[in-house]
Amino acid sequence: MTEKVLITPAELCEFTKSEPVVIVDTRDPATYAAGHLPDAVNIHDIFTYLATSTPDGVAAMREKFAAIFGAAGLSGKETAIVYEQSMNSGFGQSCRGYVLLTYLGYPKMKILHGGYAAWTAAGLPTTTTPATPTAKTFPLDPGAAGILVDLQAMKAAVADPNIVKLDTRDVDEWIADSSSPYGKDFCPRKGRIPGAVWIEWYRMMKPTPAGPMFKSAEEILAECATVGVTPKTPVVLYCFKGARASNTLVALKEAGIENVTLYFGSWNEWSRDPSLPIETGLPYKAPAAAGVAA
Repeated sequence: MTEKVLITPAELCEFTKSEPVVIVDTRDPATYAAGHLPDAVNIHDIFTYLATSTPDGVAAMREKFAAIFGAAGLSGKETAIVYEQSMNSGFGQSCRGYVLLTYLGYPKMKILHGGYAAWTAAGLPTTTTPATPTAKTFPLDPGAAGILVDLQAMKAAVADPNIVKLDTRDVDEWIADSSSPYGKDFCPRKGRIPGAVWIEWYRMMKPTPAGPMFKSAEEILAECATVGVTPKTPVVLYCFKGARASNTLVALKEAGIENVTLYFGSWNEWSRDPSLPIETGLPYKAPAAAGVAA
């Protein structure tokens, strides 16, 4: 990542004085209505959209979000500033917005580090007045899609031991107790993509007085080292639908991991195809009961 993506509330205040911006609020409409950054446009679809990585699914996602972002006023001249409530309360939805914009080839974007919570903690102004953006033609660039891998590429990654498959889901999903954040049986199968290693997405952040923030590059690299990831290791991330993994993608890129991609279909897609292999049960060997020989 050649340019810093995370921007603090104070930096954003200065940035808007000299650069045209479109501020994108990814929270739900009711929360947005109760108070948001001045002139922020509400795009909750960034979080709710369930993608599939078939050719038709990819085309539908590309067309949908190019239209949505264009309606929000993004023409390529403006910097998109994406935010959520706080970095760990929206399942990574601001980072999912960053990934979508990158996938579509948008040239300028930043994530408000700490989200709305950090903005209000800094005593900065908010409003309940809805934004009225002027629609623009979104500059779609199909050649920029490399940040995401589709189902076929994920199958190839599973077969390649040199690529780390990094599961960022919550612990109950990793141990195959739950199929999703939407309920234990939301998907037909529980488990893991074969060969995956695990760093729960929360581990990329730590508490601060202004709310959760990403750890330092050194701290993130230390977390990655626990599963054999170095700055040169190729990594494919997944979660349930690409939001929490987007949060981790931003963290890894900011820390200097060079080759990071995201399987956007994630467990929601993989688990629904019974022909695809999964690992089930506990991801470790349970200890023998007391008094029983190993």
